[in-house]
Amino acid sequence: MMYLPVVGLEIHVQVKTKSKMFCRCSADYFAKEPNLNVCPVCMGLPGALPVPNKIAFEKSLKLALALECRINQTTKFDRKHYFYPDLPKGYQISQYDKPIGEEGYVEIEYRGDSRRIRIQRVHLEEDTGKSIHGLNDETLLDYNKSGIPLLEIVTYPDFESTEEVILFAKRLRQIVKYLDVSDAEMQKGQMRYELNISVKPDTMPQGQLPNYKIEVKNIGSISVLEKVLNFEVERQTELIKSGEEIKAQTRGLKGMTGETLFQRSKETADDYRYFPEPDIPPVRINDEWIENIKSQMPELPHKRKQKYMALGLEAEQADIFVEDTERGDWFDILLNQLNDKSLIKEMAKWIVGELSGQLEKRSKSIKENTISQAEFIKLVKLMHDREISGSNAKLAIVYILDNGGTLETAISTLDLLQSNDSSEVKGFVKQVISENPKAIEDIIKNPNSIKFLVGQVMKLSKGKVNPKVAEDEIRRSIG
Repeated sequence: MMYLPVVGLEIHVQVKTKSKMFCRCSADYFAKEPNLNVCPVCMGLPGALPVPNKIAFEKSLKLALALECRINQTTKFDRKHYFYPDLPKGYQISQYDKPIGEEGYVEIEYRGDSRRIRIQRVHLEEDTGKSIHGLNDETLLDYNKSGIPLLEIVTYPDFESTEEVILFAKRLRQIVKYLDVSDAEMQKGQMRYELNISVKPDTMPQGQLPNYKIEVKNIGSISVLEKVLNFEVERQTELIKSGEEIKAQTRGLKGMTGETLFQRSKETADDYRYFPEPDIPPVRINDEWIENIKSQMPELPHKRKQKYMALGLEAEQADIFVEDTERGDWFDILLNQLNDKSLIKEMAKWIVGELSGQLEKRSKSIKENTISQAEFIKLVKLMHDREISGSNAKLAIVYILDNGGTLETAISTLDLLQSNDSSEVKGFVKQVISENPKAIEDIIKNPNSIKFLVGQVMKLSKGKVNPKVAEDEIRRSIG
């Protein structure tokens, strides 16, 4: 009998704002002196009143719309009660029964097909502080992070493989960055995963769920998420095979290995004693507000990839332009200027390959590229029309990146145009044939050996001869 994973995710995303969720303290907490960005509100002092951050709310609404959620046009904040040292109020201001968005989805490409992962809810809350466990069993508390705007995205248990989970995690991170909701820098804790995982026998009917689930908290990278998934599937499968009953529990990470450790029995919603936050009135989201947010939405990753593939790009090539938004934006401007659509694949190949490689050598981004889209189109077209060789096109790119100027200047200065002058070509061919008698003999046995002689002509002419003209002249000369 095979055992299959049943997986749901809870994703926490720190919203990119200047101030915290319910106070004016700076949200720039990373690597700052401990307890520098605090005030009576985020410290939970008596009498301090929270005021919601409008920018954080609008960015959360934007994400909910991008995830195709149904928007609750009357939403509210709630108090979620639990005691933890880095939550000074003794409760967290969150959302419970009226989140910003519900019942959405994310599309991923899985094994050549498009698949939807359902989103149960998108809600806004505040982050907790940070506990620093030191020597002698002491714990230090830093409240700089306490009160940072935090989005929580909860999926349904729709994942049935590790591969699906990883594809979803990467796609959601892309969406968050596209919308500028967050920088989603995982090494800074700006995007974190909580994993809910069970395993079920392959004989269990589709849609039926196991009677338990294990929660693994605070997974800070996609690579560790993958390791945890593999570890838990193996661990739970072995327990079931040995006849043990698995009970719902919360587990933590053992370093970055993916191994998990028992922490506590799992809480239920009743344990948190939710009730409406009395200091914040309900928020009403009218149609005009929604339409205004929609009008600011960029083209999202899934649509962008579909567009590129419809133009003839391979999936992996399209992914490069989707993941690197600066490179994708530069490519989009080029596409708008390109009249000959048959050159799109060649353009993409040269952008991803030679142009990006040369920029990387110079520690420059595509934004710092001194070759305009119009000049780049001219260069690739010259290659396509066999007026310039590939090797000479590389020389032109290097020249412009190092010296500036136009493509015309580069070609003129370096004398890069190919020659179709028959008398000049004949001279090069005659010299190559006289210097390579053995290669002539090889052509009789293997006609493809002529490519060697073509290469020698190109080398002798420093790339100036059109290789097709060179090959025709060699064939004519040797009969």
